[in-house]
Amino acid sequence: MRIWVMAARVRTLPAAIAPVLVGTSLALGAGHFRALAFIAALLGAVLIQVGTNLSNDYSDARRGADTEDRLGPVRVTAGGLLPPSQVLIATYVSFALAVGCGAYLVAVAGPELIAVGAASILAGVLYTGGPRPYGYEGLGEVFVFLFFGIVAVAGSYFVQVQRLPWEAFVCAVPVGLLASAILVVNNVRDLETDRRAGKRTLAVRLGRERTRMLYGAMLVGAFIVAPLPWAFGSLDGWLLAPWAAAPLALRLARVVRSRTDGPALNGALAGTGALQLVFCLLFAAGILAAGGIGP
Repeated sequence: MRIWVMAARVRTLPAAIAPVLVGTSLALGAGHFRALAFIAALLGAVLIQVGTNLSNDYSDARRGADTEDRLGPVRVTAGGLLPPSQVLIATYVSFALAVGCGAYLVAVAGPELIAVGAASILAGVLYTGGPRPYGYEGLGEVFVFLFFGIVAVAGSYFVQVQRLPWEAFVCAVPVGLLASAILVVNNVRDLETDRRAGKRTLAVRLGRERTRMLYGAMLVGAFIVAPLPWAFGSLDGWLLAPWAAAPLALRLARVVRSRTDGPALNGALAGTGALQLVFCLLFAAGILAAGGIGP
């Protein structure tokens, strides 16, 4: 069980949970809430994240990207802890269960979600799988922003209310930026091993210094964008609640800017995940206090 928990990378799951909480809070604050739709959206997001992690573990091992000098945690396939066939089967099972959650959401919220669910699963598989994995071409952060930000937040709102106001998209931006920042730290840590493996992540393409600047810009951008609906006359000043997490963001930015060793960057990676969760919990609470948005 411990090895399977390692394979699923449970510590990454807040990145899947946080956007669902924000999207649901937008509807809940205005009195629109479907408990089963919320549960299905939450489970579906978690299962897609687990399936993506397992697929990534399997595909990176096949491509030789996870070598012994990797600074991050041991990958179960490359480390010989699980047979590749078992990891692949677990990937299929995770995505199949996610499809089950999606089927319920399609039934209650409409067929538009079929395309969203299919695209989410396909993006998870093609991150490091397929003939031209986009994670190897420096596009990982873009897809994380789209699917763990825009799609997850707006989709979580849509399954409750069946409409998509502009506020849902604006509130999705800081969530996506912080999710992408998690991947940026991961790729800064693995920059040298990824370069040797031919994995041209955004960090490899930009270089260490510019990628560190990108990380800081993503954190700053999240805090700036969060209160924009208030600035444009929607909701209210409670959207400033996430700013209480600013001290944590500053500490993480200093670590990423100044450290290159694996333990420090592993800590910054976990810290960025914690930052996203704390930020989104505060954001969701602020949205609820502001009354959410509704028809």
